[in-house]
Amino acid sequence: MNTQSSYLPAFGRLLIAVIFIFSGLGKIAEPAMTQGYISSVGLPAPLLAYLAAIAVEIGGGILLVIGFQTRIVALAMAVFTVVTALFFHHDFADQNQMIHFLKNVAMAGGLLQVVAFGAGAFSLDGRQSARVAA
Repeated sequence: MNTQSSYLPAFGRLLIAVIFIFSGLGKIAEPAMTQGYISSVGLPAPLLAYLAAIAVEIGGGILLVIGFQTRIVALAMAVFTVVTALFFHHDFADQNQMIHFLKNVAMAGGLLQVVAFGAGAFSLDGRQSARVAA
């Protein structure tokens, strides 16, 4: 594998993870507002949903960056992202919500690419694969 294609999966994972990590940090900064928003769409147990969202966004984002259990993490994050789009961004009469819906769908698409092709060489998964192959 040439150097460029060795680095690209790591850079791609970083780019995908950034939006999740920042979104999770935003939720931590505004817990009452976030739980109110979760409650406003009719989801039960807003505190539990809030904590789960933070775990997926920050925890999943960090795991994606370091490339640990990448395919499983990316699949969980893709499902989370589509579910989030369906619950929170389904009002297509509001152009902003439609854009957020499409953004979530595109993010899920990027995550599914990670599921399909793996973390790449520059990842904890890649190091483990190299050790097993040696």
